[in-house]
Amino acid sequence: QGHLVESGGRLVQAGGSLTLSCTASGRSFSNDAMGWFRQAPGKEREFVAAISWSGGTSSYADSVRGRFSISRDNTKNTASLQMNRLVPPDTAVYFCTAGPLISGVIGGKGDYWGQGTQVTVSP
Repeated sequence: QGHLVESGGRLVQAGGSLTLSCTASGRSFSNDAMGWFRQAPGKEREFVAAISWSGGTSSYADSVRGRFSISRDNTKNTASLQMNRLVPPDTAVYFCTAGPLISGVIGGKGDYWGQGTQVTVSP
C-alpha cells in the first residue's frame, strides 16, 4: 500500500506560473505511471497529464499541452506538474494519481489518489 500527497497549490495571477508536487510514501512508485487530474466546482474531474514509470513517455490534455509539463524523480518518489501561462479556467483542485499502466492513469483508473491541492488563477 502507498499514499500520495499533493502540495504547492495557491492563488496566482493569470499569466503566472506554479509548480505542484506529489510526494509518494508507503512504497516505491518507481514502477508505476503517475499523473494529474483536476476538478473545478460543478465540473467533472478531468485528465491533465501523465508520465510513464521511466519518465520516457508523457501525455497531456489538449487544454494544457504546451503550457504544463509533468516530470518525476524516482530517486525521491515524487512527481511534479510545472504550470505556465496560467489562465482562470485552470482554477481547480488538482489531484495526483498513480497506477501500473499509463493508459489506466490517463483514464482515471489509478490505484492511488491524493487528497488534492487548490489552484486559483485570478484575472
